Amino acid sequence: MLSSLTPTEVAFVMAGLMQAVPALLWLIGGWVLGDTRRAATQWAAYAAASALSFVFLVAAMQTRDPLQAELSRAAGNISGVLGLMALQRGIWLFTDKPVTHTGHLLALSVVLLTSWFGLDPRIGYVRVGMNSFVLVILTLGMARDLYRYARLSLQLRWPWMLPMPLWLSAAAFAGRGLRALLSPGAVAAEMTTNSGLNIGSSFIYVVLSLSFHAMLMALVIIRLVADLQRLSRHDGLTGLLNRRALEEALALQVRRSRRSGEVFCVLMVDADHFKSINDRFGHAVGDLALKHLSTLLRSHMREIDRLARFGGEEFVVMLPGLALVDALPVAERLRQAIAAAPLPHGEVSMPLSVSVGIAEWGGAHEEPSRLLVRADSALYRAKQRGRDRVASADSDDMDSEFLPV
Repeated sequence: MLSSLTPTEVAFVMAGLMQAVPALLWLIGGWVLGDTRRAATQWAAYAAASALSFVFLVAAMQTRDPLQAELSRAAGNISGVLGLMALQRGIWLFTDKPVTHTGHLLALSVVLLTSWFGLDPRIGYVRVGMNSFVLVILTLGMARDLYRYARLSLQLRWPWMLPMPLWLSAAAFAGRGLRALLSPGAVAAEMTTNSGLNIGSSFIYVVLSLSFHAMLMALVIIRLVADLQRLSRHDGLTGLLNRRALEEALALQVRRSRRSGEVFCVLMVDADHFKSINDRFGHAVGDLALKHLSTLLRSHMREIDRLARFGGEEFVVMLPGLALVDALPVAERLRQAIAAAPLPHGEVSMPLSVSVGIAEWGGAHEEPSRLLVRADSALYRAKQRGRDRVASADSDDMDSEFLPV
């Protein structure tokens, strides 16, 4: 059967087959990965629609009926546009961007309208030109969204590299559209016959499509790696930094302070009588209490502060740039905020309180581990004095009973 096809038709068939394989792979990948299933389904639809567009183009070259040939070409153009729309919807779903339909409906209306008028072979170039510019708008929109996601969410060093295939495709589509409008006769003749333009275009399309799928695979892999890195540094229950991440941040702060002389303090925060909550209401309510405490603590943090769940019901706060005299009021405000915000539980509110120990970094000679030990000793002092109070590692008589409000 292939022997009866022209080189252009063979090139179109190969381009279509090249898209059919990724369509199946994205369906399988979406089923395996689970959380990317909706996005992967859209990307599979993109590949399938792109493959179908080449089926229509081959059918157009095989038929001898001029009207049927134009209908097939129009169907191929529409399939290509629908494929890119599916690609964009998949990117929106993957990046948690709201999926909108207005722009796609408008673009599809333009494509359908120009395809209808473009059934006249004399103005077929209008269909090609307008469809090309619709593809330019779609690819540029996707490139913008991916660039922002790579820069803001993934925080890639070179965020422009991820959407590079889309920018190249936009340039290729723009060139095709301009050529169709500036040289309508030549383009119309070349597109309906076995020509070097069609063969070259199909190979360019194959390269761009492969780069599209490579881009999508890179997007999935980069986010998986980012998620794994985040899980390794954050507590699974509260979303706060875990002990390992806190110790790394503390070591970094010590190195910075040794160079610059910047002071900083560490707060050790422990939920009072937490065991009784678990024993009386169960661990599920205990988990809710920990989430509640983490939310309250986070809401009172500066952007430069570091908050971590250190273990169990114990939290650690690092306050860069604050000496002990400045950190004590901060700790007292945290204590008061938690006492004033009981945990809602059914029809009642469950009061919570915390004890806080504070230690100021002792200078270049002090290691992070020693600083944490002193903050823990201050916390133990606060517990001994009756809980629900603040104690300092550097002053035995300093607790929340004497602090200014």
